Amino acid sequence: MKQFTFIDLFAGIGGFHLAMEDIGGKCVFSSEIDEYARKTYEYNFKDKNKELFEQGLFNDDIRKISPVDLPDFDVLCAGFPCQPFSQAGYKRGFNDTHKSERGNLFFNIVDILKYKRPKAFFLENVRGIINHDNGRTFQTIRKIIENELEYSFYYKIVKASDYGLPQLRPRTFMIGFRDDGLLRNFQFPANTPLKYNMSDIWGGECDREIGYTLRVGGRGSKIGDRRNWDHYLVNGEVRQIMPEQAKKMQGFPDDFVFPVPKSQAMKQLGNSVAVDAIKICASSLINYMNELDKNNGDNTMKSSKNKGEWTELYVFLKLLHDKQLVLANSSLEETQKIFQVDKVTTLNIQQDYYLSENDNIIVKNKQTGKEKIINISELLNNDILQQLALTIKNQQGASFEISEFELISTQLGISLIKGGNANQKSDIVLDIQNQDMKYQDNGFGIKSYLGNKPTLLNASGNTNFIYQVKNLSPKLLDKINAIDTRTKLKDRISAIYENDGELCFDRIEQTTMAYNLDLVDSCMPKLISLMLLEFHHNRTNKIDDNLNAVFSKYNNLFSTDLLGLKIKIKKLLVAVLLGFFAGSKWDGKYLAQGTIVVKQDGEQVAYHITDLENLENYLYQNIRFDTPSTTRHRYGSLFIENGQLYFKLNLQLRF
Repeated sequence: MKQFTFIDLFAGIGGFHLAMEDIGGKCVFSSEIDEYARKTYEYNFKDKNKELFEQGLFNDDIRKISPVDLPDFDVLCAGFPCQPFSQAGYKRGFNDTHKSERGNLFFNIVDILKYKRPKAFFLENVRGIINHDNGRTFQTIRKIIENELEYSFYYKIVKASDYGLPQLRPRTFMIGFRDDGLLRNFQFPANTPLKYNMSDIWGGECDREIGYTLRVGGRGSKIGDRRNWDHYLVNGEVRQIMPEQAKKMQGFPDDFVFPVPKSQAMKQLGNSVAVDAIKICASSLINYMNELDKNNGDNTMKSSKNKGEWTELYVFLKLLHDKQLVLANSSLEETQKIFQVDKVTTLNIQQDYYLSENDNIIVKNKQTGKEKIINISELLNNDILQQLALTIKNQQGASFEISEFELISTQLGISLIKGGNANQKSDIVLDIQNQDMKYQDNGFGIKSYLGNKPTLLNASGNTNFIYQVKNLSPKLLDKINAIDTRTKLKDRISAIYENDGELCFDRIEQTTMAYNLDLVDSCMPKLISLMLLEFHHNRTNKIDDNLNAVFSKYNNLFSTDLLGLKIKIKKLLVAVLLGFFAGSKWDGKYLAQGTIVVKQDGEQVAYHITDLENLENYLYQNIRFDTPSTTRHRYGSLFIENGQLYFKLNLQLRF
């Protein structure tokens, strides 16, 4: 079987690891928070996979990881916390924050899938997740995976006994693939006979051929109890299940060792996956993934694109047609400052497009130097461009096709501008000149008003700010988190203060974002935390209004005056636009030299660092605080961590 790589999230004691390794996989990252499970995991895998432990790739808290820091991999495996959705738990689902944030950790998986774009995923959870909250939880999971992440999604309720192990253990298996546009035909494998039964496991005549589902708690119930799950009648005697039998029921090999007390071993086995069921389904996953690789090859062209991808192509074509870039003032109005465009390309395509005074464009291959000439007037004019802009603006849905657009871009040899790389500030790269200066290979981002208002800083776990909640009774957690009004964030914060609580900034969830803000200015983490609280509590979304309100309340916390803080905020906005990503440690350099703004009528203007004042003022006047999904980005609820109450707010900035 073809070698592949995988990551093992919420790894427990390594059931996924065993199964994937047995069919040719190599684990390149693993994460597990429970200290006893970590001991068992490391004991059994440290000699087989030394790199994992010697290179610090065995993580203890998935929330501490920024996806950019993960190695590349083919398959994401995760048996994410099931207690929030299980019959044995309180079934709080995504809202389970009583024991840390176990209810919403699925969204850490989403962030990793979104950034790393592996070929496939394999998720496991309890059967009850399908019907939890009248099916809304599962609908949310599927919608995010299919629509936001653009993966296929297949699921099945699988019993351990379906694939050879003598245990009921019904679990929901979820499998999906990144490039599944051609086949869309994955099938879960057919059931297999039992390898052995419970009599074989006990070494004596057992009253059950297939055992009960192993569980984490509730040991000690009598054999006649309808809730009994751990007592069996063997050779006429009542026997209680122990790690020796439980290990075989879960498919762990005889040489798998538990260097922990028996009570912990039973808990770990109750939390684990059924190894054989994972292994057999994973074999089908890998075969199907390899078939997709074979069919897709290296072809990066796709006829269906989202609004952002179509807009990037539109900007590219419009630059070829217009041959100029007009700078704007702080109000998006054209100025007299114009750049002549001499060359258009991107960081990802293989051609440079050289413009001339006539209608001919020289297309030069970057690697071979081979050239060809295209008459742009035969492909484009103002009417065609206006129609393309209107088509993009009016389209609905996550992705769609524009056949006439596809024809033009194909004739020019352009497919996707970014080539799947979202971690770029430069959507397009230009050689430009004016009467004063020539600039080569200047990168420009693209912000478009053809769809929803563009974002400056996208919400993610990287942009979560954590506040310690002081003087509030933990008994109020459920009551405050149950507030579900249209303005629930504002109302939950008000409820905290009305009950004598206080939100005190503690930290930014990801150290990379904290580092980047601190690099802009040492006061920035504290300042943004106060502005964020002002926005969510009082709905003050305009930057200037918000900053004025914060300064009037907390001016004693800063060593500069209001004007000084405005200057710092302007520098931050430019740094976000041209310099850093929230999830990557910044080196202080700009990754682009400007941005192109596509207005609602399809016309475009630009900002460039040579006209920094207009750029700063445009951002300061037009950026607003925004409220992304609280569930999707894991914020807006009280949660308990190590006995202390916390509350998160998320930073998203939109034009």
